[in-house]
Amino acid sequence: MGPRLGVLGPVTAWDADGNTIPLKGPRHRSVLARLVVARGRVVPVSRLVDDLWTDPPDNAVGALRTFVAALRRALEPDRPPRAPARLLVTDGPGYALRIPADSVDARRFEQAVSDAATLPAHEAAVRLDEALGWWRGPAYAEFADEPWARAEADRLTELRRHALELRAESLLALGQADRAAADLRAHTAEHPWRENAWRLLALALYRTGRQADALDVLRRARTLLADELGVDPGPGLRALEADILRQSPHLGRSGTPAARVWEQVAAAYDRAVAPDARARLDSTAGLLRTLALTGGTGLPAARALRLDTVTAAEELGDPGLTARIIGAYDVPAIWTRLDDPDRARHIVAAAERTLAALPADGHEADRARLLATVALESRGTRDPRGPEAARRAEELARRLDDPAVLAFALNAVFMQSFERTGLAPRRDAIGAELVALSARHGLSSSEILGHLIRLQARCALGDFTAADRHAAAAEALAARHERPLVAVFTGWYAALRRDAAEHTPPAEAEAAYRDAAALLDGAGMPGLADGLPALALLCLRLRHGLPLDTGTDTDWGPYAPWARPLLLLDRGGHRDDARDALHATPEPPPDLLQEALWCLTARAAAALGDEPVLTRARTALAPAAAELAGAGSGLLTLGPVRDHLGSADAPIR
Repeated sequence: MGPRLGVLGPVTAWDADGNTIPLKGPRHRSVLARLVVARGRVVPVSRLVDDLWTDPPDNAVGALRTFVAALRRALEPDRPPRAPARLLVTDGPGYALRIPADSVDARRFEQAVSDAATLPAHEAAVRLDEALGWWRGPAYAEFADEPWARAEADRLTELRRHALELRAESLLALGQADRAAADLRAHTAEHPWRENAWRLLALALYRTGRQADALDVLRRARTLLADELGVDPGPGLRALEADILRQSPHLGRSGTPAARVWEQVAAAYDRAVAPDARARLDSTAGLLRTLALTGGTGLPAARALRLDTVTAAEELGDPGLTARIIGAYDVPAIWTRLDDPDRARHIVAAAERTLAALPADGHEADRARLLATVALESRGTRDPRGPEAARRAEELARRLDDPAVLAFALNAVFMQSFERTGLAPRRDAIGAELVALSARHGLSSSEILGHLIRLQARCALGDFTAADRHAAAAEALAARHERPLVAVFTGWYAALRRDAAEHTPPAEAEAAYRDAAALLDGAGMPGLADGLPALALLCLRLRHGLPLDTGTDTDWGPYAPWARPLLLLDRGGHRDDARDALHATPEPPPDLLQEALWCLTARAAAALGDEPVLTRARTALAPAAAELAGAGSGLLTLGPVRDHLGSADAPIR
């Protein structure tokens, strides 16, 4: 074991036996403390000189070297003469302290508080008692007012206050409200502005049966905040007072462990990280990714806030930071129609600007993620930049030893694999690689994506047995990792499966699709939901020769141009209007439904005897002749593509 350093009080060093190591004068301790603050990073000699002296003497650099040499002898007394130092090292323009994190009491304290937030209450209380005992006085005691130490000392002091409150919460969870109340009385007296401390004290008193004292504490806190700071109590104090007056039953419980940990970590982060710190943007980007995977209102909220986060990053003028913010949103994408095309265009533009601003050397992982973002956010369009960006992202990712970057790039490649029909085998291979890669490296979201891609591809190829396996695997992973949106896709697959089964009555299949449509409510995926239920029923009825029009209020969404010619024909007497509508029908976008939409065009063209349009549709569909139309979406089907290719006088060749 090497030496241990202490900054939770006067700056001190101990040897492996616990004996105090003499550090000579205050300048020596100042150098040591300054290097501890740097947390292993190099501090240039010029910076050390400026930090040690307000008015450096002429021989400042020489004096600094003398201090460093003395510290090296003190910290490594057994180091042979002229052997390189292992702990206080010379590195480039300055010095760095290369010592294990657990050899510094402040670093051990940080870890202990972090661990306690996830431990059971009894273990957390013991861990925090031990950690709080490491404090011997104010952090960096004799140097706490130095500019280089002030922020770190303040941060550690704040962390100690949080640890005291965290220990009180653990004691409350253990039913030791009396002990918690005693600790909190001293804590609130020393730190009267901490609303959380007042809240915990009032709760502790209430749990000991002292309701009146609890209310008195809350009223004193309100008076103090109003008289001294001119502010009203926060929502936590107000809610607790109302609950105590109502004697709410939940006050007798400590809450669920997850909720407790979330509140503690969020509060600690808010206290420890400055509001304008760039680290907040990095953390926000990660949180938005998690939010997008929660389903419900989380996905649209993440989508809306993502652009604001990217904009904020760009305003700081740091391309590396902006690249991290954009690239962190590697939310797996399975549907090829964008939910918010306008925001997607802004994201693509920001990614392109950032790519151009990154230094030519390095940043390869950032570059791959930016390119993957461009490809993903331009999916379903015919912008040639999308396929090119996907190809380059994959090339870069395969050169990097980073499975997460490769998984992101493969998602982009999948989204740009619709340049023509009939590419289900290619997408099946992408899905297979994603499943294998993600399973090896614990990338659960990408593994789910891989199974859903394979589900779609096997459906297109008519292999429902394999599709069933991938649906089950995706659902199992989704349950384990809390990914509720997966149920939307597997629920729709279940409806497709019933529809495609032999002898399923059309009414039963239609009911299954209507049940699946209910899964879209509140899912936050308008690109998927818009017009999909109507299209599924249209395909079902077309296959079974049933009336196609389900009413004037049917929402066809973006699929209206392809439905309109068939609906006009279905009503009878509208052939001229149907022919005009057919000629106005655009080419289907390059997405998961292009085979289905081309088949609708082919059916209308065949019914109208329009050979030029039918020939165009046949040419587009020919590569997919062996597939099931629409089934590549995993959501609906128009039956075999081959059934839609011919006309009475244009047999299939």
